[in-house]
Amino acid sequence: MESHEILKRAFDSPQTSPKQIAAEMGVSLSLVYKWAQPDGDGPGTGSGSKNPLDRVAELLDLTHDTAIVEWLCQRANGYFVRNPKSSCQKGYEVVPATHEIVQQFAGLLSVISQAAIDNSISDAESAQIRKVWDGLKSFCEGFVRCCEEGDFQPIQKELIRKRG
Repeated sequence: MESHEILKRAFDSPQTSPKQIAAEMGVSLSLVYKWAQPDGDGPGTGSGSKNPLDRVAELLDLTHDTAIVEWLCQRANGYFVRNPKSSCQKGYEVVPATHEIVQQFAGLLSVISQAAIDNSISDAESAQIRKVWDGLKSFCEGFVRCCEEGDFQPIQKELIRKRG
């Protein structure tokens, strides 16, 4: 989804209106409406105005500092985890990968259980839980990306051939 489409959807929300946004941000209403239109590469092809999302993306590209995204995620009561680089390789097998997901999940449960054994969780224990959780999310994202890239298709075809 393009940035202007995200903003258009947000502006259509019942919680706010473009008029409110313009007033609160101290910008013109026409500028807010322009943010919800394609930027365009040439004259007459769009609003000609970079929206705030495009500006933040450009800032991220220029600084290469994910602290910008981390801060935004915190503001939205979320947490940023970088997607792993694709680790898909020829012959990557589904079953060992799914076993690894189960093992990592068991590791997370173990860390949580150990931390909660005294009926409280310290800051250090919290940090360890976060580290293991982020590792699990990252591994699972890698697994899903391999699925999306079709790396597991030959295995599926072989399973179907054996069953058929």
